[in-house]
Amino acid sequence: MYVIMAYDVNEKRVNKVLKKAREYLNWIQNSLLEGEITSSKFQMLKKQIKAIINPEEDSVKWYILPNKKLLNTELLGVDKNSSGMFI
Repeated sequence: MYVIMAYDVNEKRVNKVLKKAREYLNWIQNSLLEGEITSSKFQMLKKQIKAIINPEEDSVKWYILPNKKLLNTELLGVDKNSSGMFI
């Protein structure tokens, strides 16, 4: 499956959430990650994020697609996760 994760958490927990999410997904820009992930790893990620956040203050939202082929994106401005190589 292909997952997009968006989060809005208290600054005390933001680095923990980002660090944990980057173990499974690719950082795209502030508070946004995406990537291919198995169903079992997705369940692990959700469980680990749930242990970090405070559900009274924070929110995490996942957009789940069967695969990346169904995803169409457009970018305006700077690509913060440019993976281009320099020679």
